[in-house]
Amino acid sequence: MINNYEELDNYLSKINSYISKEQGKKEKILEQIDENKELIKNIQLESNLIEKVSLLLQKTSEFARNQAKKQIESLVTNCLQYIFENSIEFEIEIEELYGKPNAEFYVTTKIDDTIIKTKPEQSRGGGVVDIISLALRIAFLQVHKPKIEGPLILDEPAKHVSEDYIFNVADFLKRTSEMFERQIIMVTHNNHLSSIGTKAYKIHMKGTESHLEKITPY
Repeated sequence: MINNYEELDNYLSKINSYISKEQGKKEKILEQIDENKELIKNIQLESNLIEKVSLLLQKTSEFARNQAKKQIESLVTNCLQYIFENSIEFEIEIEELYGKPNAEFYVTTKIDDTIIKTKPEQSRGGGVVDIISLALRIAFLQVHKPKIEGPLILDEPAKHVSEDYIFNVADFLKRTSEMFERQIIMVTHNNHLSSIGTKAYKIHMKGTESHLEKITPY
């Protein structure tokens, strides 16, 4: 109980001091709230920017992937049509699988008004698979960034292609080497393919030894 004015004055002084301290704490808290609001605002701006950049990179990646897809489809289709002399076309279908792009290869042929779409291994035997494999190697070398230098090395590139089309394969390889200015080093048992080389060598066995013989291309 307050008995005199002096005690009242001391009590009020203590209350004012307490209020002043609490007011200081309040102002500090409000200042921190404003700082946190500004920090949250900046984080949201950075988050929005990151989302936009991520979307831009995704779209850029999709565009580059689609451009490469079209280039590869065109090159492989031209190769198939050049060799087999018909309307066969090569298609790539890309879909997301477990968060990663997955590519499936198909060949389509048109008979009258009917379009037949199959997997390469189910179309006209192994010859089509051989040519697609060959064309894909060439396509990947040409569209890869940065450019892959060096020769194209082939091992029996057309072993399942019939003799009806082997001349076309030989001509295609020769034109490819000239067009892309890329050396081709090829191992083959086929005389038609070996005849297109500017240099040719024959390896034959004598007992257990391999002998290299330079031959003149036809």
